[in-house]
Amino acid sequence: MAILEIEDLHTYYGSIHALKGITLSVNEGEIVTLIGANGAGKTTTLNSISGIVRPRSGHVRVAGEDITHAPPHQIVTRGVVQVPEGRRMFARLTVDENLKMGAYTVVDANDIRAGIERSYAMFPRLKERRGQVAGTLSGGEQQMLAMARGLMSNPRILLLDEPSMGLAPVLVDSIFETISRLHEAGTTILLVEQNARMALQIADRGYVIETGSIVMSNDAASLREDPNVQKAYLGIT
Repeated sequence: MAILEIEDLHTYYGSIHALKGITLSVNEGEIVTLIGANGAGKTTTLNSISGIVRPRSGHVRVAGEDITHAPPHQIVTRGVVQVPEGRRMFARLTVDENLKMGAYTVVDANDIRAGIERSYAMFPRLKERRGQVAGTLSGGEQQMLAMARGLMSNPRILLLDEPSMGLAPVLVDSIFETISRLHEAGTTILLVEQNARMALQIADRGYVIETGSIVMSNDAASLREDPNVQKAYLGIT
């Protein structure tokens, strides 16, 4: 079953045609990755899904429901949560308080408490730092907190935007291991990531975007072996 369907999506920034007829889908339980160069339209795709920018035409559907023109807070209630590039912590709030902010659409206090405990079970390091101000966490810890905060509303699909950006190589490995664990736990993920090699190692399928258009799609293993992908994104000549 397709949790997310994007059909012929066109998004503009003023006169700049940023997305030129994007079509893609993510099935329940999958990790699907969207890879491409800087400026290709990866983040714009996520922002168009989550309502941060409004597409001019096309459709975004979640479990068959059209959310193309819904405001961002309603899109969250439909089960779509974006973890933005750069983590975007509430730097002066504690880890615990950041998690509670992620549950702003959850009305039952028991559900909020259960979500926090699930987060700490998934990310034990955060539990050790639950009273620590988020701005003092390491980059890797902040990325863990960003993902945990996104999971607090129990989303149907998690949109991850460049989760490895700015992290040391050893932390990159840890973040991708965490994404794999989320996948194994049943979380459906659309992953935007410049580290195409790592993204294609953990994804089920992938799409390649160039200048606002999808130019290739396949299962992840096939994309890893494709000579054009290897040359453009994997550093293999």
